[in-house]
Amino acid sequence: MAQEQGGFPKIRQPEFQRMRVTLTIGVIGLCVASYILGAWQGISTTMPPSIMYTKTQCGDGILRASNTSSGRSSRAHLDFQAHHQVGLNESSFAAEKFPPCQLKYSEYTPCQDPRRARKFPKIMMQYRERHCPRKEERFRCLIPAPLNYKNPFKWPQSRDYAWYDNIPHRELSIEKAVQNWIQVEGNRFRFPGGGTMFPHGADAYIDDIDALISLTDGSIRTALDTGCGVASWGAYLIKRNIIAMSFAPRDSHEAQVQCLIPWNKLDGIYLIEVDRVLRPGGYWILSGPPIHWKRHFKGWERTEEDLKQEQDGIEDLAKRLCWKKICQSNDVDSAWYKKMETCISPLPDVNSEDEVAGGVLEKWPKRAFAVPPRITRGSVSGLTAEKFQEDNKLWAERVDYYKKLIPPLAKGRYRNVMDMNAGMGGFAAALMKYPLWAMNVVPSGSVHDSLGVIYERGFIGTYQDWCEAFSTYPRTYDLIHADKIFSFIRAGIDFRCDITYILLEMDRILRPEGTVIFRDSVEVLIKIQAITEGMRWKSQIMDHESGPFNPEKILVAVKTYWTGDPTQKQ
Repeated sequence: MAQEQGGFPKIRQPEFQRMRVTLTIGVIGLCVASYILGAWQGISTTMPPSIMYTKTQCGDGILRASNTSSGRSSRAHLDFQAHHQVGLNESSFAAEKFPPCQLKYSEYTPCQDPRRARKFPKIMMQYRERHCPRKEERFRCLIPAPLNYKNPFKWPQSRDYAWYDNIPHRELSIEKAVQNWIQVEGNRFRFPGGGTMFPHGADAYIDDIDALISLTDGSIRTALDTGCGVASWGAYLIKRNIIAMSFAPRDSHEAQVQCLIPWNKLDGIYLIEVDRVLRPGGYWILSGPPIHWKRHFKGWERTEEDLKQEQDGIEDLAKRLCWKKICQSNDVDSAWYKKMETCISPLPDVNSEDEVAGGVLEKWPKRAFAVPPRITRGSVSGLTAEKFQEDNKLWAERVDYYKKLIPPLAKGRYRNVMDMNAGMGGFAAALMKYPLWAMNVVPSGSVHDSLGVIYERGFIGTYQDWCEAFSTYPRTYDLIHADKIFSFIRAGIDFRCDITYILLEMDRILRPEGTVIFRDSVEVLIKIQAITEGMRWKSQIMDHESGPFNPEKILVAVKTYWTGDPTQKQ
């Protein structure tokens, strides 16, 4: 072989070319093989795993944390451990197992606890307001379901029936017998649809209202029922496509023969608050005392003179509400822990007498997807018509993905739904095609005060500080949606908020075998999963709808079935 001057052999040109071609083909082959392998793994992790559904107590099947598909779960390939720790205000939770509370607390409502309420004065019904326990008074246990608790009837049967074991208070049917609220039939309660002022049924009463104002043409969509009893009025409005926010003081089973709300007292402060939340052109209907006092005064155990004076006072006050607006508040939407004032909230300015203050609303169901007037006129900073449309599209895609993860979502399993961080109400709008309703919660301190937008869309909702308990009875909701609520709380650096107590509150208001959907970062979801395992929840982390490479993940959790133990001591 010929040598160059340095003594190294000289490679012939044809042999060098063959080596270069071989090397190039080898590199290309390795690249193709790596790409195919990566693509196969990506497809297998992106496809939703097949979830096993099994009936464990009553009703339909519920989510289990087992994966029955031949494809690989995202947990098998992705490292979900938190490597870059960011402090989230929580208790030490790694191995904590939360015990059940005593059975006597099965109906515990922390911020409406009658024992705590008795410590506050009765003037202006202060004892009826929210009085939440201090941090050191909070329960670190699980609120139990009553013995023999059963999954509620499906809608629409649940409008008329409830299991007696779920509400073991036979005295309700005795105290409210004359008003035809509730009856006991074997092992269940029946709700005939009666009420204090419509003993012959809410349906007939609503027909009487419809004869005066149209309830079926889509003009009226949202209603507020104060002192709702067993909410028969709201229940029968649903078939007319009207959704009611029904509320009342925590029921102490007292005989309600007197008016609980003194509309004509205290300079009309209560009726002025009705004026604040009522849209221009809206209706206020008073059907309790003193209305029709000539017919009912004997049953109310009040004199004719007293009742006539009260009705005259209410009518006079209602007329005076048409006087000029005098309130100087810059934010009439603000309502969370804000004291009521005896001044009337101003309406948005108009350019002519023909213009509707606040803007014209589309009739239902177009109203749900029309750009709300608050967004059109720019009264909610940062929200635009474009963002509104994008939000609707986003949540339609997300709900379609949820159906794949939780098939019972589309089969009527869930009736009462809560969105803990509702934004503009896009999640509720995407659920409209299913037989359910949603409570849209706007956390206090949110960047966008969007509760008014939610109502303009024809949905209902409320403000809430998630550092405190929610104002509802235990086991109210079938499905809870928590979109980055824990990241929101962490960003606020609110040291009152302990993630453990928020999750315990979610457990309190979620019924046995109910479902929770969390959306958040992997780090947050890992912490949530660790805590909820000690709460008897089963859960599984899923990929984002856009695929496994999105850092945001979804945690689907199910509260297992269990009930209280009457022999337990604590």
